[in-house]
Order: sequence, then structure tokens, then C-alpha cells
Amino acid sequence: MAQQRKFGLGKGLSALLNDTEEVNQASRKPMEEIPDRETPGSVNFIKISLIEVNPFQPRSEFDEQALEELANSIRIQGLIQPITVRKTEAGRYQLISGERRLRASKLAGFTELPAYVRTANDQQMLEMALIENIQRENLNAIEVALSFQRMIDECNLKQDELGERVSKNRSTVTNYLRLLKLPPDIQASIRDGRITMGHARALITVAEPDKQLYLHREIIDKGLSVRKIEELVRALQNNSTSKKKPEKSSMPFQFQKVQDDLASKFATRVKLSVSSKSGSGFIEIPFHSEDDLNRILELLDW
Repeated sequence: MAQQRKFGLGKGLSALLNDTEEVNQASRKPMEEIPDRETPGSVNFIKISLIEVNPFQPRSEFDEQALEELANSIRIQGLIQPITVRKTEAGRYQLISGERRLRASKLAGFTELPAYVRTANDQQMLEMALIENIQRENLNAIEVALSFQRMIDECNLKQDELGERVSKNRSTVTNYLRLLKLPPDIQASIRDGRITMGHARALITVAEPDKQLYLHREIIDKGLSVRKIEELVRALQNNSTSKKKPEKSSMPFQFQKVQDDLASKFATRVKLSVSSKSGSGFIEIPFHSEDDLNRILELLDW
């Protein structure tokens, strides 16, 4: 298929990958015909059957409709941007970046693709895959935060080093990472677009998870603006300045988990007290307003 070999190379991508060599006729041969002649950084045509997916790929979900649209484009125009791979000891190739392009090319019926062959160890593979993932336009804030955290944990980077890698200042990196300290329900709302990054920044300033969950519920139920939620945050913080800080719980783990699960269900702090002798106790569910009480009663099917 003649159209399978069409591709173009933009100056921006060439500069990014530090690749300046032109693609000559030899580099367009299938790689199994010249297994030991490829030069790191050059562009070569590689059989798709020899390419393994990146084991460090942070992205697990691909929109099927978007893939089909890309496949249709590749059928007509060819693959504009080559994928990037590294060669393994077994003579195969491992994808560094471009899994979406690889998947779409398979759908388009292609058997080989233009690829940059680069030298990279496992840590560099992970770092490049994460950086490519972060640079996607449709990435939500939680996905960015999780990728940042993986780069810190698995690539042994400090926040300022991470900022340099992804071209963001340290404060921006810090703000994203703080999102991961929010309760799971709130993180899910950020991920699903039910609340904005502005809402999330306001909620982060609240120390108590039960208050964060209460404010989160107010945003969802009443469609509160960022300015309004900031006002509520200030009111709650002013109201709590005179209250004594609660002591750390010494409750057994199994009861602590029940308390935490109830707090998540009712989106407010729940106090569980259990007698160590008799096993009896009580559950206390506070509310912040009449509307909040009605919400809790509905959850109790009252």
C-alpha cells in the first residue's frame, strides 16, 4: 500500500527530539531487513508486529470514537508524526510515546510505521511517557496531579526539578499535588468536571475533611460559584477559630474505618464512640444547616 508510507515531519517535533537527519531510502526499509543498522535518533520504518506497548504508559483509557477518527485521517494523510521507540535485547521495539497513533494505525490497516529509535533506560521511558501524558490538551487536573506524583515518586525528582521538566513553576506543581490530599469523592468530581480547579483550590484551604465534603456537596447541589464557595470557606474558618482542636483518635482500626466510610457516605464528619468493655456506643452525625440536615435525612431514607 503506497499510502502506508506517507508521513511528514514538522520543525517543532524535530527540534523537540533533537533529530535533524533527513529520512533516506535505506531508513525506509522494514527494520527486520536491517536489524543492526539503525541509528539512535533517526527515523526508520518498523513493522507494527515488532512493537510492544510501553509498560510505563500512565494512560489506560482511549476514546474509541476519537481513535477511529484518527485512523480515518491516517488512511488519507498517512502518519504525520512518527512514534518513538527503543530497541530491546530481543530485537523487538518498545513504545516510548505515541500509543494513540499506534492504535489508530492498526485500525487503519497499516503494517509498519515511521519511528524514532532512541536510547532510553526504564526511568527515562517512564519520564518521557509521563511528560507526553501531561502535555495532552484534554487531561483533567487529577490526571495531571497523579502524573506529577508518579514522576516525583518513581523518577526521584524534586518539585522544582519536575517543574523544569514540564515547563511549569514550582507553585503550579504544588497546587496540583495538593489536590491528591482531598477526599476521594472530591477528586472524582474534579476528574469528572463537576467542580472546577478554582473550587478545588478553595476546598484545599479547609483543613477538616468533613467540612471539605460539606462544601463540596453545596457546590454540587446548589451550583455555587468559586467566589461563593470562597465566602463559605472564610465563614467556616472564622467560626472554627475558637474551637478546640480535636484529639487524635485511638479507636481500633476496624471502627475507624467504619467511621471514615460513614463520613464519606454522609459527606460530613461522623463521630463513632464504642465502649471497649461492652461494645456498645453511639454514632453522631452533625449538620451545618437545615438544608444539610434534610440531605442527611434523605440519605437515611427518613
